Amino acid sequence: MLRQDSSRLEPDSNGRFPEGELPDSGSGSVDIQRELDRIEEMILDSTRIPLTSLRLVDENPLLDQLDLVRINLPPAFQEAEEIVRQKEEILLQAEDYAQQIIETAERRADQILDEMGLIRQAEREAQAIRQAVQQECDAIQEQTIAELERMRLQAQQELEQMRSLAIQECEDIQNGADDYADQVLTNIEQQLNDMLKVIRNGRQQLQNDAPPPPSPRTPTVREVEGDRGRGTDKKK
Repeated sequence: MLRQDSSRLEPDSNGRFPEGELPDSGSGSVDIQRELDRIEEMILDSTRIPLTSLRLVDENPLLDQLDLVRINLPPAFQEAEEIVRQKEEILLQAEDYAQQIIETAERRADQILDEMGLIRQAEREAQAIRQAVQQECDAIQEQTIAELERMRLQAQQELEQMRSLAIQECEDIQNGADDYADQVLTNIEQQLNDMLKVIRNGRQQLQNDAPPPPSPRTPTVREVEGDRGRGTDKKK
């Protein structure tokens, strides 16, 4: 039972309520778990009797705290009942919504069944169209492959012809170059021969026109010394 009915007050720093006063449930909510933790702290903070597992507990604040928990248990129960009631309402609403979905699905299923005949007809027509398109694609593919093969053979033949023409042109150019080089060398050789003839004739003419060499005479002493001096200057 409660020790005293009073207005709700908060305990002091030691977990005690003012003397002779005890909080009531009021309109605010109390964390029951927190208040129970406070009771546990009050017991654990009390003085232990040496050599025993007993403790000396101040009964007044402990009883106040127990009364606080006891007072606030009914609101906590009411909150729990309210949560359960709301949960039941949510479940009922979910059941109603699910029933509506089922009914809608059933109506849609009936409509689909009615439309199955049209769907099957559309599927048959679509299948026929797919087959016709596939056959047309196969024919176009075969025609394209044949055309590509023809173009490949034609291109290969043209390439061989171009290669043969290029080789022939290279050979003709090479032969023409050889003939031109031979002609140029022949002309140079002829010009050199003509020049050699001119040189030989000129030398021959110079030899024919040259005076006879003078008879040798004995050099004088002055000429000999002059020749030696000139030789010394050349060495320097």
